[in-house]
Amino acid sequence: MELMAPAGNFESLQAALDNGANSVYFGIDQLNMRARASVNFTMEDLPEITRRCEAKNVSTYLTMNTIIYDHDLSLIKTLLNKAKEGGVSAVIASDQAVIASARERGMAVHISTQLNITNIETVKFYSLFAETMVLSRELSLRQVKKITEHIEKEQIKGPSGELVKVEIFGHGALCMAVSGKCYLSLHSDNSSANRGACKQNCRKKYTVIDQENGFEVEIDNEYMMSPKDLCTLDFLDQVMDAGIQILKIEGRGRAPEYVATVTRVYREAIDALEEGTFTSEKVEAWMERLATVYNRGFWSGYYLGQKLGEWSKTSGSQATQKKIYVGKGIHYFSKAGIAEFKIEAYDIKKGDKLLITGPSTGAKEIDLEELYVNETRMLKAIKGDCCTIKVPFRVRLSDKLYKIVDA
Repeated sequence: MELMAPAGNFESLQAALDNGANSVYFGIDQLNMRARASVNFTMEDLPEITRRCEAKNVSTYLTMNTIIYDHDLSLIKTLLNKAKEGGVSAVIASDQAVIASARERGMAVHISTQLNITNIETVKFYSLFAETMVLSRELSLRQVKKITEHIEKEQIKGPSGELVKVEIFGHGALCMAVSGKCYLSLHSDNSSANRGACKQNCRKKYTVIDQENGFEVEIDNEYMMSPKDLCTLDFLDQVMDAGIQILKIEGRGRAPEYVATVTRVYREAIDALEEGTFTSEKVEAWMERLATVYNRGFWSGYYLGQKLGEWSKTSGSQATQKKIYVGKGIHYFSKAGIAEFKIEAYDIKKGDKLLITGPSTGAKEIDLEELYVNETRMLKAIKGDCCTIKVPFRVRLSDKLYKIVDA
């Protein structure tokens, strides 16, 4: 089962590559569903993205899955030409204009979840244009399995001549709307979620008031439109049994340490399934690690047949850990494997868990076993100090240093 990780910037891209992703998906400029939520790459970044991925034998998928208007058509062609030249593996699309333009250029296409594929006849239709189908998030695993069985039985093939692959979302944020088709922020802020500019209205507190008599309707949860995050880890064996070929992690707007942790956990879980070592004890340990990074709580989505969603009870993340900015890298002594940092904010001390992030470094954690200030071994370094730390990887100029603490 292919593990696909999100890349909202170079830090997250490197984190995905370092932690076992088989493929990554990313947006360039606009025309993707995270145009506002993540930094997004530019066309000039494409050669570096594909260079890094090819070096690790990782596939690259360009997301172009927003609603498309006439004035976008020129940009679509420019983006696809650059993607083709850059060796991008496939395009994730929902608009026929993008699908047709990609096919004209001989590029592989993945049908986005925005198109709501929920049955085998729709799969057959889009197999004329696409190699992979990202199924609707509202399907149960029983329904998913029926689709994958039909593909195998009827030998439904894409333009490449290979059997159509089925992809589902396996982890990350869920939207209250059907496969993300929400218009709340368009009505409230003239900012369309379907153009990648969601304002996250559903993540706020709400009360319900009867306009006729002023009666406030009692509800169990003020965050009544904010679903918990999807997590399939504890039933990943059932996901694999359903015939899924690609498991997708949501999170192009989340931090690189989120990408690193979630990708590594699912990599270990998939490997354990294939090796026959997937156990409930491992699942419990993996869930604890997933809980350390950004999440709104976890639930199984609709995969196990649940009819209604599970909603967040608080605003923002429920992660058990958080990062605190400490300082930045100023030098790396490659022969000694020692990095020098300028402490600009909080103190660090022996025994702390540290996180180092950067466009080439990705997101890497270390336990601080010893540190030096002015060549003297110290128990801690304070604001204003330049300290040196032994690290098992290269640190670059201006890499950011954080301290990981309990939330």
